[in-house]
Amino acid sequence: MPIRIRLRAPSGTHTITIPDNAAVSDLLTSISETTSLPLFELKWGYPPQPLDPSLYGLPTLLSDTDLKLNGSQLIVIAKETGDQSMVSQTDQSSSQLPSAPLSLERKQNPQLKDTPEVPLSSHGGTVVVRVMPDDNSCMFRALGSAVLSSSLDSMTELRSMVAQAIQRDPEMYNEAILQRTPDEYCKWIQYSDSWGGGIELSILSQEFDVEICSIDVQSLRVDRFNEGKPKRCILVYSGIHYDTIAFVPDGTSTLDTENDVKLFDSTDDVLLEAARQLCGELKKKNYYTDTKRFAIKCNLCGWKGKGEMEAVAHAQGTGHSDFGEA
Repeated sequence: MPIRIRLRAPSGTHTITIPDNAAVSDLLTSISETTSLPLFELKWGYPPQPLDPSLYGLPTLLSDTDLKLNGSQLIVIAKETGDQSMVSQTDQSSSQLPSAPLSLERKQNPQLKDTPEVPLSSHGGTVVVRVMPDDNSCMFRALGSAVLSSSLDSMTELRSMVAQAIQRDPEMYNEAILQRTPDEYCKWIQYSDSWGGGIELSILSQEFDVEICSIDVQSLRVDRFNEGKPKRCILVYSGIHYDTIAFVPDGTSTLDTENDVKLFDSTDDVLLEAARQLCGELKKKNYYTDTKRFAIKCNLCGWKGKGEMEAVAHAQGTGHSDFGEA
């Protein structure tokens, strides 16, 4: 059965119809073509809540997600493109992307001096979290430590792989998907201060032919990329930072990383649940950042605000890109 979705956009109300076997990328492209908006944000539900389908992975079939879109209404909000006629006055300051990458330094969490561990007797070992440095390349480091034999330069190698994948398939990774032109995005993602997220995880999961499970510490939700591949790695997402889940066999100190196992059987849901349990312990220790509400400051001028969107607006107005948790 085709999927029918009603759109409320700056240009008016529209209805789109996409096949029931459509992918996430098909949905975003259809919205862009129908509304003539190359850059946009989505909201849905009541009260309206942000919706980012790309978190499921661009090639993922909509039928394989938990999104019930048939008959739903989506609010389409224009984002800055340089054409001011396409952006409402109220949206211009809050929904545009920074022209330069944002750098955000996390506030040190004194409660995480001792990282939690989850013994797994059925597997003969312990599930632990390996904390990555706060250098804006944490996602690339976290993934690289699992899929590469040496992760020292993983951020450079993986950023390059993302850019090459985008250049190979500009129809899949178009302006509507990337929220900037492919060339601009490829240049941006190779900056050392640019954060990796859902798009990068989707691309890299396919490049390495693995399933990536990203566990959100705040909600304990598991986002899966390239689901169904034989091997899986598990990342810990705490709002503005990524770490890696590792398994340490019995007889080895959990402080010793030499015998870490970071690639797992994708059917091993017992270990995945142990990783979620560990993230639950991290949540109790407040090891996450609420990106909508956290206090933030500009390290260049001392400005203070709340949430990532206010930081983006400040960056656009001033050109400043160095921020920290207040």
